[in-house]
Amino acid sequence: MYDILIVGAGIIGTGIARELSKYKLKVAILEKDTDVSNETTKANSAIVHGGYDAKEGSLMAKLNVLGNSLYEDLCNELSVPFKRNGSLVLAFNEEEAEHLKVLYNRGIINKVPGLSIIPQEKLRELEPNVDDKAIAALHCASAGIVSPWEFAEALIDNAVENGVDLFLNTTVKNIVKNNDVFDVYTDTGIFHTKYIFNCAGVHADLIHNMIAPESFKILPRKGEYFVLDKNQGKRVNQTVFQCPSKLGKGILVTPTVHGNLLVGPDAQDIDNRYDVSTATDRLEYIKFKGSHSIKDINFRENIRTFAGIRAESDRGDFIVEESSVKGFFDIAGIKSPGLSAAPAITLAAIDLLKNSGANLTLKDDFITPRKHTLFMHLSAEEKAKKIAEDDRFGRMICRCEMITEGEIVEAIHRPVKATTMDAVKRRCRPGSGRCQGGFCGPRVQEIIARELNKDIKDVILDKANSYILTEELKK
Repeated sequence: MYDILIVGAGIIGTGIARELSKYKLKVAILEKDTDVSNETTKANSAIVHGGYDAKEGSLMAKLNVLGNSLYEDLCNELSVPFKRNGSLVLAFNEEEAEHLKVLYNRGIINKVPGLSIIPQEKLRELEPNVDDKAIAALHCASAGIVSPWEFAEALIDNAVENGVDLFLNTTVKNIVKNNDVFDVYTDTGIFHTKYIFNCAGVHADLIHNMIAPESFKILPRKGEYFVLDKNQGKRVNQTVFQCPSKLGKGILVTPTVHGNLLVGPDAQDIDNRYDVSTATDRLEYIKFKGSHSIKDINFRENIRTFAGIRAESDRGDFIVEESSVKGFFDIAGIKSPGLSAAPAITLAAIDLLKNSGANLTLKDDFITPRKHTLFMHLSAEEKAKKIAEDDRFGRMICRCEMITEGEIVEAIHRPVKATTMDAVKRRCRPGSGRCQGGFCGPRVQEIIARELNKDIKDVILDKANSYILTEELKK
């Protein structure tokens, strides 16, 4: 019997799990995939928004601004890369310049710090590569960039260190409430719990409808992106937006925390919650719109395209509430700025639990997060010491990202083990560079097999059954 069960291990589910691990509770988190952070959390813009977009008085506005303010300390604590690089919304004509004033005034009401409308001259000083036709911009100094999947993985590692049980490859099939206990039926067995947090992302309405009358719908919205090589990463210093439309914030151009350039996303309403395909016509549209903001982006330096799905709800705001079934909480419709608001959503979830009558007592022995080795960030003396302690840090496996064998082994043996190629990639980046694993991939596969004592043919890429090797062609 669990006190609390969380469905979904994205940025919200892992954040709530980590916060709950500070209390004397028995907590479990169920995830249908092979790893955490494997859907929307791994495929988004990685932006920590300032908070001027969200409608005044909305839950989005409140939680975005609060969440933004929590990021720096939380990422430092968890050893997660974060940079407060600022953002710009460009205006290319007088009508858009007027809309900047709307965004500015909304931001002031939402209590967003560091907002100003800057003229063309100042814009050129901040971003020399902005298109010459831009006449003004809204500058938000408090905006930032982060690595969402590394954030979620650090959260769940710390949660598991503090006693949370994680069940991967576990799909919820039905939920029944008997008296004060929920019976959660999955494809791996039945779980019993007093409370449930529904953090199932694009599947949240389906989970809700298993136990409660329908009260919202998730409308999947797909967005496609380009990831460009690091030689394009300095085209901009800040995150550059165009004026938003009814479908979202438009095509952005932004540096990433690891030095690449990200361009996207478009916005497509779709029916298939699993459709993360990309299409040539959509990518051409993104190239055209991105080049409208920033001059001379060399899309020939593209190293990857990808798509993610946003959990747009028919309510138009975040859903953070206890459902009509007592003890069942919906944390749903967490579209942009969901990543920005995530730390605040976590705290709001704890308040829901308290208001529902749960008895929460803080632990005296909460374990603080582990520090991860970032070998290339060490000084020469620190590198020499690390290699003397463990010579695997002296063997470079990923030449693009300069990742050592020691870091890969550490990633595999974190509290939540990395058992797939992409799980290792998300934790310490081998395969994220220019060659996309062409050089290091086979070696990483060998290391995973060795460290987990598995047949190398059983080491998969990411999703279940995504086999890389199937049989020997010749001995």
